[in-house]
Amino acid sequence: MSSIKVYYTSVSGSREVKQRQEEVTRILDTYKIKYELIDISVSLKMLQEMRTKVSTPRALPPQIFNGQEYCGDFEMFHKAKENKEILKFLKME
Repeated sequence: MSSIKVYYTSVSGSREVKQRQEEVTRILDTYKIKYELIDISVSLKMLQEMRTKVSTPRALPPQIFNGQEYCGDFEMFHKAKENKEILKFLKME
């Protein structure tokens, strides 16, 4: 069973970040994939945790994981969607 986690922010001044987050959750819902949303805006600790896990000090949400394994960011997710490889991207195959 997968444990997909999506780091996102409920508070963003960036329309692009909001749209990217919405697209990720919409696609996951379309595939009927269960996921957990982790809101990085609730504490600096959550933001730092996300950035540490992706090894990028300036990483922005959404960032996607399967358990502790990093799947990728929005750009990688979008590319997988275009190539019809969402399950492979999510490491569910």
